Amino acid sequence: MNTEELYLKYRECGCRVTTDSRAISGGEMFIALKGENFDGNEYALKALEAGAACAVVDDGSAAASSGDPRVIAVSDGFDALRALARHHRRNCLGDKHLTVLGLTGTNGKTTTKELIRAVLSAKYRVTATEGNLNNDIGVPLSLLKITGETELAVIEMGANHPDDIKHLVEVCEPDCGLITNVGKAHLLGFGSFEGVKRAKGQLYDFIAANGGEVFVNVGDPDLSAMARERSGLSIVPYGLDYNDASVVPPTPEHPFLRLRLGDSEINTHLVGAYNAMNVLAALCIGCHFEVPFSDAVAAVEAYTPSNNRSQMQKTERNTLILDAYNANPSSMGVALDSFALMEAPRKVALLGDMRELGDNSVAEHVKVVEKIAASDFEAFLVGEEFAKALDSAGTPANVKGHFATSDELAAWLAEHPIEGACVLVKGSRGIRMEKTIPSL
Repeated sequence: MNTEELYLKYRECGCRVTTDSRAISGGEMFIALKGENFDGNEYALKALEAGAACAVVDDGSAAASSGDPRVIAVSDGFDALRALARHHRRNCLGDKHLTVLGLTGTNGKTTTKELIRAVLSAKYRVTATEGNLNNDIGVPLSLLKITGETELAVIEMGANHPDDIKHLVEVCEPDCGLITNVGKAHLLGFGSFEGVKRAKGQLYDFIAANGGEVFVNVGDPDLSAMARERSGLSIVPYGLDYNDASVVPPTPEHPFLRLRLGDSEINTHLVGAYNAMNVLAALCIGCHFEVPFSDAVAAVEAYTPSNNRSQMQKTERNTLILDAYNANPSSMGVALDSFALMEAPRKVALLGDMRELGDNSVAEHVKVVEKIAASDFEAFLVGEEFAKALDSAGTPANVKGHFATSDELAAWLAEHPIEGACVLVKGSRGIRMEKTIPSL
């Protein structure tokens, strides 16, 4: 079955598609995907039993030879999903062109995407990536959620390997784009910081080749250089200096990020000065798409983060800064710098290992230990990489403990409760630092 025919089937299914046989509600298209550790083809017939209207499966699979007329055989489920999403992106509005904004970066992608969604939604009907569904499965599924009512789409793209962004932009075909920043993350996959820049820069490459625009923090030397390297790239600038903006220092009474922007003060529900760039990016994009400035500011001020991203939570004993969804050297550095600026009677950082750093791992964890040593807060560390860093650099006086796992730290905190403190919780997703939260 070719893409045109598959697209007709998709429309017959009410433009509803899933790759998870457990998420069948009835009437949708199920697409079986196969990876190293899973094979959706094995669940295709169960998806049909659960109410799926049809199941797209790989040629040669048991489901393909089942004889069920609702089974659609294709050469590869992943390729079919990508082709279907690209076709929908091009045809979802009929003869009208849908504007798609592509978003990537090392840190702040999801928060920035949500801020952009909020700002643009003040004027337009927006479809955006849900949560962090930003990989080779999530991006096509996000595109397939676009409806005929959508006026703008915001698609977040993540990358762990050199050509991930190249493959994702070939599916979503962005008209304009934003790289939040480039930093040291997933070095095991990218090989080096230069590898990170090349990989993220594939968004700029696509837009330059197709006559689009990119929103660039011109105060970031790496992003500015990357944009200048690509001839014909149309740049829409923003930045602290460019926008005459400044960050208001946080206080116990006003712990959230505040920005002075010209004659305006913007009061957010975000924690950390590093989020200033995310706010300015959203406002820049809002201005570009002619969202009234007052409406854009109101949208930013109304946005409340969730899912342990730049999130503040008060418990009976402490004030928590939850940034435990992910961690890499750049995000860890700015989080600690921002935490150091906060005023509080007692400050405690609970920090977990940063993953996927390859040969650079110990050196990057040593840098974090050195930053802690120069700070005014206490720290508790979790994980094997921090253990190696402490062995290499020594244990600073303000590092009050090291634990092999977040479970062990949580158990220790339950027996030695912290009270009256501002507590930063941060670490890579695999360390599960959120397990410490009930003990705080």
